[in-house]
Amino acid sequence: QVQLVESGGSLVQAGGSLRLSCAASGRSIIIYGMGWFRQAPGKEREFVATVSRSGFTYYTDSVKGRFTISRDNAKNTVYLQMNNLKPEDSAVYYCNFLKGNSREPFGSWGQGTQVTVSS
Repeated sequence: QVQLVESGGSLVQAGGSLRLSCAASGRSIIIYGMGWFRQAPGKEREFVATVSRSGFTYYTDSVKGRFTISRDNAKNTVYLQMNNLKPEDSAVYYCNFLKGNSREPFGSWGQGTQVTVSS
């Protein structure tokens, strides 16, 4: 059974930093692109960042220069370093496997981790 467990979310003041982790089990991440997504109350889940199998990264415009996605294949874990956080970054953050070279997620979602940024 494939599972994704996100952690590291918290309440933080604007300008602060957090590091999110996504631990996968039941499937190796090594042959997949991986992505982080987020969902704020009343909004649809949106793409945040992706990291390809080879380590190429891509970000949504609103987080460029502030967030960094990385992967540790040996630990089967993906990370999201978030710096200079803004209130609009508040959301539940999720990770998932990606289809091919796309930004389209597939498979079940984990429980997510809550990030709340106070102004």
